[in-house]
Amino acid sequence: MAVWTIAQLVAFLDGVRDDRLFPLWWLAALRGLRRGELAGLRWMDLSLETAELVVERQLVQVDGKLVASPPKSAASRRTVALDRQTVRLLRRHEHDLRRERSRRGEPWDDSAGVFIRQDGRTVAPDYLTYRFLKLVEESGLPPVRLHDLRHGAATMVLAAHVDLPVVQGQVGHASIVLTADTYTSVLPELHHRAAEATARLVISAARGTARKVRRGKCGWMTQV
Repeated sequence: MAVWTIAQLVAFLDGVRDDRLFPLWWLAALRGLRRGELAGLRWMDLSLETAELVVERQLVQVDGKLVASPPKSAASRRTVALDRQTVRLLRRHEHDLRRERSRRGEPWDDSAGVFIRQDGRTVAPDYLTYRFLKLVEESGLPPVRLHDLRHGAATMVLAAHVDLPVVQGQVGHASIVLTADTYTSVLPELHHRAAEATARLVISAARGTARKVRRGKCGWMTQV
């Protein structure tokens, strides 16, 4: 599993801000949807008023054709909360698509895909993979897969000290054990923060009992 640092992710998003699929890359990076879920997302699955989206289906390719199917598992059928910036991006994206459809003389269709190509065709999962890899290559950043944005989204949530069950619900894992095994080992910062937090706890307790921790010749020593 390869995960970009936050600085690398910011650099990527800044470099693709003018890409037609920028809201999709943003959503993948911050909310961790799978590529099939992103391709299958419809406007009727979004509630920008309540800042939520519902994952109810995914698009898969069967014999060269796009087929809508249920999510990967029962747990993958989920409601995902959206932040204010993501809502703003999706509103702007909706405005742009409404204007495109109006120019083509097409009525708005809530059952249409949120993310489409320039000619109005649905984006296929394989196309998303191809496009993402091309953008990463152009960015000069360390190579990662589109699926790795999903991993990065989960680790960032963990780094923000969000409880593991919340992360499990966001990514749609059936088991919290899978979530823990998958993600808590890929962000070294979490382990460093845990070490610092443990040390602070001990030092705070020592101060509370009138003990001082000082640096001695052989390492840390405690003196009454």
